[in-house]
This record gives sequence, C-alpha cells and structure tokens, in this order.
Amino acid sequence: MSIRVLPPNLIDQIAAGEVIERPASVVKELIENAFDAGAARIEIDIERAGLGLIRVRDDGRGLDAQDLSLAIERHATSKISSLDDLECIASFGSRGEALPSIGSVARLRLVSRHRDAEQASELSVEGGTRSPVKPAAHPVGTSVEVRDLFYNVPARRKFVRSEGTEFAHVLRQVERLALSEPSIGIRLRHNAREILDLPAALDREAIQQRVDRLLGVDFRSRAMAIDESIGPLRLSGWLGLPTASRAQADMQYWFVNARAVRDRVLGNAVRLGYRDVLYHGRHPGYLLYLTIDPRLVDVNAHPTKLELRFRDTRAVHNGVFHCIERALAATRPSQATPAATQVSGLSGLTPRMTMPLSLGSAGGAAATAAFAHYARAPDAHFDVSEPAQREDLVRQDESVQQEQQERPLGVAIAQLHGLYILAQSTEGMIVVDTHAAHERVLYEQLKSQYDGSTPASQLLLDPITVGAPEHEVDALLRAGSEFERVGFELQRHAPERLIVRRVPALLMRTDVAALIAQIGRELTGESAGSHHLDATAHRILGSIACRTAIRGQRTMSLAEMDALLRQMEQTDRASQCNHGRPTWMRLTLREIDQLFLRGR
Repeated sequence: MSIRVLPPNLIDQIAAGEVIERPASVVKELIENAFDAGAARIEIDIERAGLGLIRVRDDGRGLDAQDLSLAIERHATSKISSLDDLECIASFGSRGEALPSIGSVARLRLVSRHRDAEQASELSVEGGTRSPVKPAAHPVGTSVEVRDLFYNVPARRKFVRSEGTEFAHVLRQVERLALSEPSIGIRLRHNAREILDLPAALDREAIQQRVDRLLGVDFRSRAMAIDESIGPLRLSGWLGLPTASRAQADMQYWFVNARAVRDRVLGNAVRLGYRDVLYHGRHPGYLLYLTIDPRLVDVNAHPTKLELRFRDTRAVHNGVFHCIERALAATRPSQATPAATQVSGLSGLTPRMTMPLSLGSAGGAAATAAFAHYARAPDAHFDVSEPAQREDLVRQDESVQQEQQERPLGVAIAQLHGLYILAQSTEGMIVVDTHAAHERVLYEQLKSQYDGSTPASQLLLDPITVGAPEHEVDALLRAGSEFERVGFELQRHAPERLIVRRVPALLMRTDVAALIAQIGRELTGESAGSHHLDATAHRILGSIACRTAIRGQRTMSLAEMDALLRQMEQTDRASQCNHGRPTWMRLTLREIDQLFLRGR
C-alpha cells in the first residue's frame, strides 16, 4: 500500500482518541475552556451520563462570529501565539484540539455572545462537517452542546461503560475542577436532577465550606492546614493526619497552578513525607495546591495535561518533601490537635472491673539504662530518682490542676497491665501506649544524633558473632557506613558470619546479635512490610529504637510515667510510633459520662 495523506475528518477522529476518552473527558475540556474565558459561574447539564447530552454554559467573555468560526479549526487558539508563550503556559488549554476533536465524534453546537457584541452567533458541527455561522439569541457568554457522543465511531462506543459508571467519572471530574477554582460557581444536573450547586467561594470560610461539601465534613476535622514557601514554590492546602489514613489512595488531590494533575514526582514526595508516621499499607489523604512559575513546568507532556515535567525535578521533589515533613513533624500531642486515636461505639461498652492498676512504686526505679538515659524529665519538678514523692498525685490539689492545664497529656496517675499509662487532664483521661510512645521518643533522639555527630559507642573486649545467610551479610556490609555513624563496627568473619566489634553505648544491655540479624532480614526484603522506612540509616535507627524501648509488663513509677509524657509533648511526630501506630488517645469527661449514663 502506498503512502497517502489522511483526510481531515479521519485526522480529527484520531486526535479525538487522544483527547476524548469518555464523556468525562468532554466535560473536562469544556469546563476548562470556560475557566479560560473568565467565567464567574458555569452550569453543566448531563443526560444519560453524557452520551445523550453534555451542555456547558458559562458567563465568560464570549466569542464574536469570526472567532466562533475559528474555534473549531485544528490548532486554532487564543492562548498562545509564539514559542515564548508555549514555554510559559498559564491557561488551562493551549493546543486548540478539544473542540475539533469533539466535533468529529459527536453532534456539536456552539452559541456565544461576546461582551461587546449586540447579538450572539451560532455554529453547528456534525461528524466533522460544520454549518455556516448564523445569528442567535444568547446572553453574554458561551453555551456548548455535545449530543450523541461517539455516534459515528461504533468501535469507541463499545468501550463505554454503564451509565452509572460513566456518570461517576463525570461527577469526579466536576468535583476536581470545582476544587481547582473555588472562586467560580458551578452547578451540575443529571437527567434534570440537580447533583451539585456550589456558589462561588471568595473567602477562606467559603473555600472551607466547598471543601467540606466535596470531600466530606470529616476531612478537614482530621487534617492540618499547610501554607509554606520554599524558593519559587508555594505549597498550600490540607494534609490528612496520619490517624486519618485510608486503605486506598482515593482521597488524594494535587493541583499545580490550579490544574488537577497526577504526577509521580509529587506523589513520591508526599509518600516520603509521610513515611515516618504512616502505618505500612495505609495511604494518606490530602488536598494540596502547588504554585510555581509557569516557566518552570511543562504542561504539554501529555494530551490530557494530567502529567507534568518540571525543569528541576529534584528541587521540586525536595521542596515539597521538606514542606510536608516539616508540617507533619508538628503532630505532637497538644490540646489543640485531635488524639492519635479515638474511642468509637461508646454506647456499647461495658465497664470492666478486673483491670490491675499500678499507682507507682519503688520497683519502678529498676528502669533500663536506655530509659534512664533518654527519659530524663525536662522539668525539675519531675525527679525520676525520687518516686515516693509523687505517691499523692491522685489527690487533686491546686498544683496538680495547674499542671493539667499546662500539659496536654496531663499528669500520670496509674499504669494499666504494664502496657499503658493512665493520665488525668482537664478534659478527662489520657491513655498512652508506653512502648509505642517511648519508641518514638528514642527514634527522634537517635535521628538527631545521627544527623549531628556519631553517638557514644563502646569497643567490645569480646566481639559478638552474628550468623546470617550470605546475602544478608552482604546487605549489612553494604550498609557499613550507616552502621558506623550509628556507632557499630562490623566485619565479615566468614561467608555467613559477622563480627561486631563496637556497639552504641545505648545498646550495651540489648541482644545485639538478634538486632543485627533482624536488620539484615529487613534490608534484604524478607521482612518487607515489617518496617516502612526506605532509608537504610533510618531503618537501622528505627529497629534500634523499637528493640530498646520499654517493653510490656514493666512496672514504672509515677515519676517515670510523667517523664515519658513530658518527652512526648516535646518530641516531633510523637502521636505515632516509628511504624505508624497511634501512641495515645483521649477519653473526655463527656464520653466517660456516656458510659455511665450520667445526665439521663
């Protein structure tokens, strides 16, 4: 077969295959055109999930008769005119492909009136064939009607899903666009039934109301606002708290210069920002807006403009990562933030009367060296060496009430099953998972030492031998520099044997051989999922913190409990342990009253 030039109609249908995937794609293109036209309100009418009708009407600046005729020509656009414009695209559209593509696979009708024109103009296109422009009646703005989508492309129509599925895609597309431009009012109707009616959000409170309407009222209540700048980048929006993580990545929204995108670089930056506080297998929820100079990003990497290319990918990745890491570092216990975990179903709970409590004793003085070193009370009032002086904490005198007001985690009053600390605060009762909380405190302090200087270590007179499979020994030796910075000195003794000649002073009373063997399994992936951190050094530090933290069934004095609470209040990310588990919960007096039916 000889080479031939394809007819224009077939070229348009091929282009439509890149731009128009389903009805939701048409809705996206038409709404973005309305955004670029300066619309203040957009009305969208859908019939049969968009296969019967898609009508988008806006009150933007409109088109005159000449521009209306050019609007359906391929590569005709008002958004760019030179190469310099192409390198600095600030509009949603730029290619001039959407309307010709839609017109080639549907029955298209455009009616528009320019703000300076006395009357409107109308143009129709059916299967790529257009009618002459004629006068029409229409207010300032533009209406675009798309009927019988894919009527002339049966092969494409076969891939269209059910009406419910296709309208779900349309609704999600409209919601994303409504989040991208909150200042524009949007109304959506399907089969003459109103689905959304969002007024223009012109202030912060109105924007928050739109977010609550689209993402649910629980999203912002379990999220933290972020607004940070690094160099040419500004990151704003909301980050879901680690405790609000989800089983699926279905609550993640990225907007770059108001454009909804799905970008691997940005997604990976968020994942790394959450790596220290998220339980493995869980996904964070977030709504994030990145503002960047348009000259530093290429939006033409994909026909649908969902994927981007940044001029300096590493700088953007690191900037977003540091903004998120810094914001999440503030998720320490405080009276202003929600508890790390919540109690649900209180009405179905039955009080238990067999809980053994420890109100503190001299036996707690037998603290491990690790706890004695890292859990020093920052306030001289809390003296771990004199637990007997705190035996009267249950009595609520004025000094204790003052302490409760100043300390988010309250004052320790008892220990439950050797696993949990019970503390009393002005709001009610605090329950702390001792091991998880101490693990986080140790981990953050180890990271600080690692970033600063090599921690104190001890040269062993009798080296420790560690047996492990050869591939694990290889992995441990490849991470030798990280081990050295932590305070270890490792040497190969045989293909399946290591010698540990130096250990951190913190681990003098720890089973070092078991710890090294465990880290070797993690580094080779045999225990993938047992720890979610990616960096080798952090994985080593996390394992050390986990194995040296306070274990269950260990009696603690009230002073030791209080010392740990005070450390948590001063430690970054203290609301989650290294593996993402919650470290504390709050049971308010009102919730306790519900348990005992008080006030009924």
